[in-house]
Amino acid sequence: MSLARKRVAILGSTGSIGRQALDVIGRHPERFEVVGLAAGRNVDLLAEQVARFAPRVIATAADGPAGLMRVALESEPQIVLAATDGAVAFEAVFAAVDAGIDIAIANKELVVAAGELLFEHAKRSGARLLPVDSEHSAIFQCVDGEPPERIASIILTASGGPFWNRTAEEMRLATVDDALKHPTWSMGVKNTIDSATLMNKGLEVIEASRFFALPAEKIHVLVHRTSVAHGFAIFTDGNVVGQFARPDMRLPIGYALAYPDRLADHPVTDPLVALGGAADAAATALGFERPDIERFPCLGLAYRALAEGGTAPAALSAANEIVVAAFVAGRIRFGDIAPCIAAALADVPREALTLDAVRRADAAARVAATAATGAVRELR
Repeated sequence: MSLARKRVAILGSTGSIGRQALDVIGRHPERFEVVGLAAGRNVDLLAEQVARFAPRVIATAADGPAGLMRVALESEPQIVLAATDGAVAFEAVFAAVDAGIDIAIANKELVVAAGELLFEHAKRSGARLLPVDSEHSAIFQCVDGEPPERIASIILTASGGPFWNRTAEEMRLATVDDALKHPTWSMGVKNTIDSATLMNKGLEVIEASRFFALPAEKIHVLVHRTSVAHGFAIFTDGNVVGQFARPDMRLPIGYALAYPDRLADHPVTDPLVALGGAADAAATALGFERPDIERFPCLGLAYRALAEGGTAPAALSAANEIVVAAFVAGRIRFGDIAPCIAAALADVPREALTLDAVRRADAAARVAATAATGAVRELR
């Protein structure tokens, strides 16, 4: 079957997700046309990408939000991959959604902070919002076409990160290098640190609530160390449907970009290898454990922010970004991350949810988190 090439714009083309997306696109030139690329400050890599894919519109951090807006709209994409960190691309994504352009979302902060608003805008315009996170892609594949009222609950899996078997004291003094030794996934620095604290899973719980219109009590987390099972849907009749794939972000990226079709790649066909076993293995096993909230308090902070609603998730996301940056810079210890986020959240006023209120909560949380990490450093 011959398909017209889908026009793709990428916000965050030089980041981890952006690079992997271009790898997928590069393997399928008959399926995709890159029409817009927006990068941060890695202009050398952007130049290489431009030379290879010849987009119509490009932008860098020097162009500011206006550059992101041009890439999202003036490149005339059919789908925009939102793969920047933080809130920098919020306006561009909202504008694309309002224009009826589909969005493949790899930006946690966008859905966590403003997901309720974004889905309202998409409902009005008809734009599709497609998850790129492996867990949300898994759930999306499990429930696609199912009546929402028949979804009893969902399960997101977590790798447990590098510290799942460490004691609280070992974790408290862990270094940045320790935290970046993820057992299964290859991600950017911030996402890898978030995996080590389980904040990534907490943010994904909030995202799942937005994507699938479910309350916190219907979203569960189980630790699955091999990262082969990515998510499950439990239906009202007791049946459970799961999604399995090797831990490779190019798989959910490709699924989102090609949706509602699937790409014709070269999948692993050995049944044990496909389920996480070794090529010469005679058997494999799948294990699941409940998360330890005592050792990983960031997960609990996220559930509380979701239950509180309004601008609390936006404040959580922004505070986490600042605190993780302080840890990476060596200003605080790993064990200080959750207390600093909690302290920042206590100082941020709550408001009803509007995009302006999200911006205010984001800014206030960054100030409060900077103060919290500074106070911790002074005490050391």
